[in-house]
Amino acid sequence: MLTVKQLSSLSGVTARTLHYYDEIGLLRPTRVGANGYRYYDHAAQLRLQQILFYRELAVPLADIRQLMESDDYNLMAALQGHQQALRQQASHLQQLLATVEQTILHLQGKQSMTGQQIFAGLNHPQQQAYAAEAEQRYDAATVRKANQQWKDYSKAQQDAIMAEGNTIYTDMVAAMPQGAASTAVQAIVERWRQHMAYFCVPQLAQLEGLAATYSQDARFKANFDQLHPQLAEFMLEAVQHYVRQLA
Repeated sequence: MLTVKQLSSLSGVTARTLHYYDEIGLLRPTRVGANGYRYYDHAAQLRLQQILFYRELAVPLADIRQLMESDDYNLMAALQGHQQALRQQASHLQQLLATVEQTILHLQGKQSMTGQQIFAGLNHPQQQAYAAEAEQRYDAATVRKANQQWKDYSKAQQDAIMAEGNTIYTDMVAAMPQGAASTAVQAIVERWRQHMAYFCVPQLAQLEGLAATYSQDARFKANFDQLHPQLAEFMLEAVQHYVRQLA
């Protein structure tokens, strides 16, 4: 049995987070002592491991609970799913790293690069792989509809949509000092929500999960960090306030 302090030290999950997981029914302690201390056995530790694997894959907490409490949930199958997803991510990151290293050598005049090499890891087949990953993690019909909607745009339209999105995020960076609940920031969140309609029309309840992905998925986080190292987390805070105000 591990205490909250011991489990926190081993897992890197704060005691406050463990208490929160208990409150929402995601991870109950195995027993609570007469002194009020929470204790976690081996099974509880494995459950926390699964939660953290899902978090690494940017799955929202509500979805994690639903997955782990479903009648057909199987620990071995879940681990095999994590294994496959993480291998795909590792392979993609290795490919991107190789492309970066080759580009550095290319710019230093030490080697040439073909067009295919320049865009290795960034091309359409890789986007199809991301789409397949998204279909496994989210509603497949919604993901396919969003992908088809994007493909239906002309190249000029796609460029304009991406430019609009970049403007929204740079405006958000400029407004960050005003605070997540400020009128200026909330107006930008509304613009962001409307912008999402180019891809799909997320329900109010889905907005928070979408914003959470920006900080929980290393691939999204890296892009946001280029604009501001706290932007991804700030976006989530701003969207959470937006959702609370409209709920």
